[in-house]
Amino acid sequence: MTDEPTPETAAPPAAKPTRRLDARSLRGLAHPLRMSIYELLRLDGPATATLLSERLGENTGTISWHLRHLAEHGFIEEETGRGTKRERWWRTVNVTNVLNTADFRDDPDARGAVSVFTHELLRQHFDRVTHYLGEEWEDEWRNAGTISDWRDLRMTPDQLRALNEELMAVIARHLPSPGAEPGTEPAPDALPIVVQLQSFPRREHGGSP
Repeated sequence: MTDEPTPETAAPPAAKPTRRLDARSLRGLAHPLRMSIYELLRLDGPATATLLSERLGENTGTISWHLRHLAEHGFIEEETGRGTKRERWWRTVNVTNVLNTADFRDDPDARGAVSVFTHELLRQHFDRVTHYLGEEWEDEWRNAGTISDWRDLRMTPDQLRALNEELMAVIARHLPSPGAEPGTEPAPDALPIVVQLQSFPRREHGGSP
């Protein structure tokens, strides 16, 4: 996974500090607008409440309240040395958030937050794909992307876990190394790339009783 929380049981390859979300921190994030704010800061970098309100169509006061809430729960922080007392800049905390939904199996009070979070996360994933499909791209970029699925796999839980770990390792090889030497910046024609991985079991239906 990237630095967004995701309902996985295995942590991603270590590239930066990780934090396992507990019930309190999950409730601090599990809100549609807060998750949208967090996504914009994560994808596009630091922003002010004014800039975020323009992009999300919400008033600045509401955005500011949710920004403070995200900061209180350790998801974002103020970018010091930039902005003013009235117009502060916010950025995501440099940590990978890991959510294991099994942690909340016996916590009925947290189930609502887990449900809100997972449904909102899937909506964000879906929206990214639909936005990409609705945009105009040169053929070289359109032919480079892919939306694929495979349905002929049959695995045990251990095999599925191993598959996820292998896929994450492949992505990790393409991530910039922490403390990379100067001159290793992306090529001039490089663009931000989103990789979405969804792998899960499916209950079989039909067939003989």
